[in-house]
Amino acid sequence: MTKTTSTSRTLRARTRAVRGGLERSQHGETSEALYLTSGFAYPDAGSAERRFRNEEPGYIYSRFSNPTVAAFEQRLTLLEDAPEGVECRATATGLAAVSSAFLGTLSAGDHVLSSRALFGGCRYIVEELLPRLGIASTLIDGADIKTWEAAIRPNTKAFFLETPSNPALEIFDVRAIADLAHAHGAMLVIDNVFASPIFQKPFALGADIVVYSATKHMDGQGRVLGGAILARKEVFDDKLGVYLRNTGPSLSPFNAWVLLKGLETMDLRVRAQAAGAEQLIAYLKTAPGVSNVRYPFDPDHPQTNLARSQMSGGGTVVTFDVAGGRDAAFAFANALEVIDISNNLGDAKSLLTHPDTTTHARLPEAERRALGITEGMFRLSVGLEDPLDLIDDIDAALKSSR
Repeated sequence: MTKTTSTSRTLRARTRAVRGGLERSQHGETSEALYLTSGFAYPDAGSAERRFRNEEPGYIYSRFSNPTVAAFEQRLTLLEDAPEGVECRATATGLAAVSSAFLGTLSAGDHVLSSRALFGGCRYIVEELLPRLGIASTLIDGADIKTWEAAIRPNTKAFFLETPSNPALEIFDVRAIADLAHAHGAMLVIDNVFASPIFQKPFALGADIVVYSATKHMDGQGRVLGGAILARKEVFDDKLGVYLRNTGPSLSPFNAWVLLKGLETMDLRVRAQAAGAEQLIAYLKTAPGVSNVRYPFDPDHPQTNLARSQMSGGGTVVTFDVAGGRDAAFAFANALEVIDISNNLGDAKSLLTHPDTTTHARLPEAERRALGITEGMFRLSVGLEDPLDLIDDIDAALKSSR
């Protein structure tokens, strides 16, 4: 096989999205080849020995690495605009990426400091799973840098946050938090799923590890699950790579192939979805019975200046409240005809989530309210439909539910 020369970091993002990581077989296929194989044959016994000793390049087993998966990893690394030396490892899901980032780098006796504004599954990992394994954790309100500083312990090894946050779209000062973490010898792990690599480059802001649910914008069409971890090569060489190789949260080659095709159009899709979100914001802010409309690039967002300083676009997600409590919220959701009720996001189809009863239902009610999650709150992932059709659908549902 001969790699193309079109994976250079000097190429622009949309070219990388189509050409990055492309490795053609002897057949010269234009679409990436799909290597549906669990294992690989060696030319001789000595080659097998050398590969297991990492003395010879080549594939061993698809739990370790696979050509299709490697193409996805290389392409995402290029799209991330990561510094030289940063690599990617794909995982079966986004939560596998989050849990592996911690379990593969931390040990019993360490401490994780995290924003409490997290997706429900991430909260479980930080708040319940890690402490059961001897890794302490502290959850804080992360908007104030002084709160982070006050909660640091001598054994704090990692800071964790997602920005914009799920679901309230809080924005955290990544540069300031990264500087604080590094000053105390800790690493900063960022879940960048809401912004996507199109609108936010965490490594440029000081992040050490970036995790994704590739199920979201990277696939973007509701087909497969996947995740990704990006970190410097030495992080994988030291601990994380060994963990991934021996615990098996690997991405299937088929899912990697689907995600590769998704990356080709992600830039176009995400920008179109963000433009649709901005059009919806203008309507929602004047819609009767709707309040607390939030979008990172909306001038009324309390942290819009910070968002604009570290993001190049506002993202694809909008949140808002419908008056009347849970019953009115359900009546509104049930009256929608175009927008689907679903817990996913970043999809080509617009998806509405009621966090209070789904994604964050495991949290105590007092905690949900502290995070701004009310009975009437909705998270709307804006798709690729005509924004005017989405506005008509929401308007009709609001009138019907009233």
